[in-house]
Order: sequence, then C-alpha cells, then structure tokens
Amino acid sequence: MRREMRTVAVIGSNSFSGSDFIDLILKSREYRIVGISRSPEKSELFLPYKRNSKKNSRFTFYQMDLNRNMAELKQLLGKEKPSYIVNFSAQSEVAPSWEHPEQWFQTNAVAIAEFGNFLCRQDWLERYVHISSPEVYGTCEGVVMEDAPLNPSTPYAASKAAGDLMLFTLIKNFSFPAVIIRATNVYGAHQQLFKIIPRTVIYLKKGLKIQLHGGGNAVKSYIHIRDVSKGELNAMEKGEAGKIYHLSPRVGIAVKDVVKKICNFIGKDFSVSTEVVEERPGQDKAYVINSDKARKLFGWSPEISIDEGIDGVIRWVNEYWQEIQMMPLDYIHKE
Repeated sequence: MRREMRTVAVIGSNSFSGSDFIDLILKSREYRIVGISRSPEKSELFLPYKRNSKKNSRFTFYQMDLNRNMAELKQLLGKEKPSYIVNFSAQSEVAPSWEHPEQWFQTNAVAIAEFGNFLCRQDWLERYVHISSPEVYGTCEGVVMEDAPLNPSTPYAASKAAGDLMLFTLIKNFSFPAVIIRATNVYGAHQQLFKIIPRTVIYLKKGLKIQLHGGGNAVKSYIHIRDVSKGELNAMEKGEAGKIYHLSPRVGIAVKDVVKKICNFIGKDFSVSTEVVEERPGQDKAYVINSDKARKLFGWSPEISIDEGIDGVIRWVNEYWQEIQMMPLDYIHKE
C-alpha cells in the first residue's frame, strides 16, 4: 500500500547541497518538494534536478530570502504545512566571513533564531533537518565525535555554532523535532566553480597556476555530495530529535594530494601547475570526524570513491565547458 505523499520544504534549494538533495528525493515518488531560495533558479549547470527531471509536477520553486522575506516564508510554510523541512541556507564561505562577520551572524544565527522559534510551535512539522558544519569544532586532535565541544576559529564557524546552540535551546524547552547534520568537505559535479576541486580542473584546462594555501597541507575529509544527500535523507526519515549526525569518510586527505590526483587525471605536471601561497587565517589543520552513529543507525556509508568523484567533476566540466569558461571563478559575496 503506497504511503500518502509527504511535502518536503528545502530551504536553500539553489545551493550545491540543496539542489543535489532535491535531485535525490525527486527520484522517489513519496515526496512533493517545495524549493525556496533567495536567488532565482539557476541553470542545469548548477541544478542537477533540472537536467534529470526537466519539468516535474512534484517540485515548486519560490524565491524568498530568509533575512528579507521571513514573514512571507512563514506564511508560505503555514499554507503548505510540510512534514519535513531541510535547511541548507547559510552564508557558508570561511575566508570572506572575516570582512563582514555581522552578515554571517545575521543569516546563520539571527535568522535561524527567528525561524526556529516559529517552527517549534507548528504541529504539522515532523522533522526539521538543519545543515550545520564541522567548522564549529575548530582545530581538534584525533577523531571528532558528535559530543565534541564547540571551539570555532572563524566568524563563519562562530555564526554556525551560535545558530546550532539556539536550536538546541528550542529542542530542550519545546521538544523541537530538529536534527543537526555536520558533513565534511562535500564536492561533486554542479559545485560552485570557486571550490578547490572544480576550480583545479578549470585552471588546468586554462593553463593557470593553482594556488595552494599553506602548501596544501591541510587535511580535509572529502565526501561526494550524493553520499551526503543520502545521509541527510536518512536523518530526515529516521533521525532522532535533538541528535547530531556526522557524515564523513573514514580518513582524510591533504588538499595537495587531491590536486595531484586531478593533475594525474588530466595529464598535467603537479609542480608546474601549482604554487604555494600563505595560509588563510583560522585554517583548521585537519578534519577527521567520526560518523559511526549514522553508519550504525541508518546503515549509511559513503559509496563514491574520491577517484570516481573527481572523474565525475572532470566529465561535468568538459560537458559544460563552453558555458563554464565564460563564468567568474572567484567567490562573489552577496549580502
């Protein structure tokens, strides 16, 4: 017997992570999706669900800003009454957060406080999935568990930690059905072009030098976006309110070694194609977080290897090269 179709509201539907999550759940006929983002819908270059689903009657998009259109957003959600809300919206870049930290706090903490306070009083909401970040832990030694203390070292991380703490006050006082996701360094086709993996591919194709901050020695835990989306879906359907779930591979890899892999794939000399530059302030040296909880409770584990994922990014860049080579490759800040 087929279950009644549930509505899922995806906040930040234009984001890399949000759009992949939508693409994943559109493959199931169990859900109707309401996508909400502050900017107009992007092209299929960045939105895989547009390419894979074309016009889908189970997806509706609304352009709304969490900061500027909160009243309209509350009204829309009150009308739609989604069973699930998955919130990907955030000011998410680390380095630029030093320039205007107040904007990061407005989006990642102040808006979340108002949004969460509204949602915790709605009886139609079964689960709120909040996308956080391992950045909130700062630099840690060993393997990081979900109960590790918060120790942010950048304005971005501090703003995300503040938003998370506000949600936990709602969980404690109002039994708010929220779960927190902290995934490591996501990557994959359709990612923003300024991110290290797509940018490296593009720079190599253009014959430009790739800058390795601090020599590229920082260890990251790269995980393919589709593996993360599957973990987020598990948390939405089966997560326990008030819990944090890590989504990560078992081991990390240095940034320079990822760049070497891409050079090898494309047939470029690593030493010729790269240059060492000064490390970014607040750069954490390692991100190796433990994801045993999600593995045991959900039966989840990453399935896409780093080599397979890099190959997918290269094929995506090649397919859309005519469009990509005309686009800016630097982060463009939006208030």
